[in-house]
Amino acid sequence: MRLSRNCRRGLVALAFASLTGCVRAPGSATAPGLVGAWRSSVQFSSGVFSPVKDLEFMYVFNLGGTMSESSNYDASPPAPPAYGEWRKTGAGRFEAKYTFFTTSPPTDVRTLALGGGWPPAGSGELTEQIVLAADGRSYDSRLTLVLHDTAGRPIAGGGDATVHATRAGF
Repeated sequence: MRLSRNCRRGLVALAFASLTGCVRAPGSATAPGLVGAWRSSVQFSSGVFSPVKDLEFMYVFNLGGTMSESSNYDASPPAPPAYGEWRKTGAGRFEAKYTFFTTSPPTDVRTLALGGGWPPAGSGELTEQIVLAADGRSYDSRLTLVLHDTAGRPIAGGGDATVHATRAGF
């Protein structure tokens, strides 16, 4: 297929604009937005995490609406980071929903020695209502955790938390 001269010029202009940051992907966040890395303090007021006073989350909000989260307690018990999505809900307001998997401790030390580990125990789903500060350098949010067993049924232990996050950076 042969493209017309004007079509080729348009494609070159679009490519140049994309490379220089002049064009945003459809549906992408607007500046300052959430895109980037964040560090937060999380305090649960209810549920199994409420006794924890030093819980921190590290987030990465990606252009296009995906995200990942990891905490300073991911190794206690061993659990992978959380993954999910985020969206803009209004001026300076966002919602994030992300999931992590939970594990059960081994039944005895021999299980570990034989190559066993921390088997799956279920999952947790976090929903966060985010309000970005006017300068785009921090945000506050309300977070809700719902825990599920391995069959996906809700179980006790979830809770509510408040979050204060600041942009990671140099």
